[in-house]
Amino acid sequence: MPALARTDQTIIGRWWWTVDRWTLGAIVILIGIGILLIQAATPAVAVKHGLSNFYFVERHLVMLVPALLMMLAISLFSPRHVRSLAIGGLLLFLPLLAATPFFGVEIKGATRWLSLLGLSIQPSEFIKPFFAVIAAWLFARQCSRLGFPALGLNMTLYALILLGLLAQPDIGMTMLVSLIWFAQFFLAGMPLIFAAALPVLGIAGLFCAYTFFPHFASRFDRFISHSGDTYQTDKALEAFTHGGLFGTGPGAGTVKMALPDAHADFIFAVAGEELGLIGTLVIVLLFSFIILRGLWKLRGENNLFILLAVSGLLIEFGLQTAINFGSTLHLIPTKGMTLPFISYGGSSLWAIAIQMGMLLAFTRKRYGLMDI
Repeated sequence: MPALARTDQTIIGRWWWTVDRWTLGAIVILIGIGILLIQAATPAVAVKHGLSNFYFVERHLVMLVPALLMMLAISLFSPRHVRSLAIGGLLLFLPLLAATPFFGVEIKGATRWLSLLGLSIQPSEFIKPFFAVIAAWLFARQCSRLGFPALGLNMTLYALILLGLLAQPDIGMTMLVSLIWFAQFFLAGMPLIFAAALPVLGIAGLFCAYTFFPHFASRFDRFISHSGDTYQTDKALEAFTHGGLFGTGPGAGTVKMALPDAHADFIFAVAGEELGLIGTLVIVLLFSFIILRGLWKLRGENNLFILLAVSGLLIEFGLQTAINFGSTLHLIPTKGMTLPFISYGGSSLWAIAIQMGMLLAFTRKRYGLMDI
């Protein structure tokens, strides 16, 4: 393929010279590590379910192709088109989120998945990036004081999403969406009295979750006392111990054979055993680089909508990663949340691809303000 000249005015040419190629490169490396770890972790899971050894690997690759196409296509968008995509996405997935508790499939006491056209879809995964962008736009509109009731609409959308998540119930996702929204509100100029009340609201929310949601209370109690069903976290910690500094080598781990969610929520444990401390630190550094690079790209940005949108997307990306790491290392109560681009999953993979496509679109070099 011939090199693209800086004077190339085609869509691909303009994209190549304006997109953040460092972030794109880090994402591609994460995707490669994910393929490696899924190939190492899934044969044992497939055998337990009576499937072929490479069943999950093949499905992951099949889902990865449209995910990459979506990410690259969205990265071509202008900020205005990303906002339009987020509005359309929210209008599509908000009703699906509301329908999930009534028509979804119950798994481990929670109803978070809908079966549509032969596919299992988790609407809440898609809600996160779309809502982060729309909330940023509404906060920016509120700050511009154009007479549009942006804050009221923003709070209404937030309340509707929380009701949909609590009805499933999904406390972890509720906390994640709340942290993103309040962080954006704070950056947009939250009144000091509200900011001072945030710790009290957080403690009250945790108390209510512990009181009214038995599965959350059970996980919290097991984390505090380290008693009861702690099998997965015990095995995960065993994997890190077994891996040592340099690991056993890709595919050579043994703890994954006894770890039920080794391919999904606990895939970081597989990395700990097979890649060792050095390999896991490389993964942590890649995630950190994407977040810090995104924040660096905001320097000199004077458009509040883009500032808030990128901040929200990066906070979401960082918190999801930290929750997965913390659950696997028994630093926080267990929460079924995938590791972006590395865990096996359909909805989570496509949602994170959309999210990173939006991030790449917002952080492209822009000339003029016509498309903002």
